[in-house]
Amino acid sequence: MTEQRNNETARERAIQSYESGRKNEDDGRSLADTFSEAPLIALAGGIAAGALIAALLPRTERETSLVRPTARRVRDTARAAYDAARETGSSKLEEAGISREKGKSTVQSLLDGVVDAAKASAGAAYDAARARD
Repeated sequence: MTEQRNNETARERAIQSYESGRKNEDDGRSLADTFSEAPLIALAGGIAAGALIAALLPRTERETSLVRPTARRVRDTARAAYDAARETGSSKLEEAGISREKGKSTVQSLLDGVVDAAKASAGAAYDAARARD
């Protein structure tokens, strides 16, 4: 009886293993189909995985010595572009007669106008409400 039960258990395990293998085979085919239908997704996933691994690994001295000149050149170029844009923008604003002081007085004048309009509106509403009484 025990031998028969062991045979049934072994048979059941064999069937489960076979079914599991078939399922994994089907999963593998569907994954391969997905990659063949959308290779850019597979490429993006590979690049993302590589970037993650690279970010987790410490940088070596060799990498630092190779990357440092390029990083310095990129930083210097970005700084030069920022300075050029800032200088050009400032000169164009100056040509148009726009300055910090003029902007400040324009904003103050605008705020004063808004306050005056609010006061006048409130006064008119108050007067209209009293006239109805």
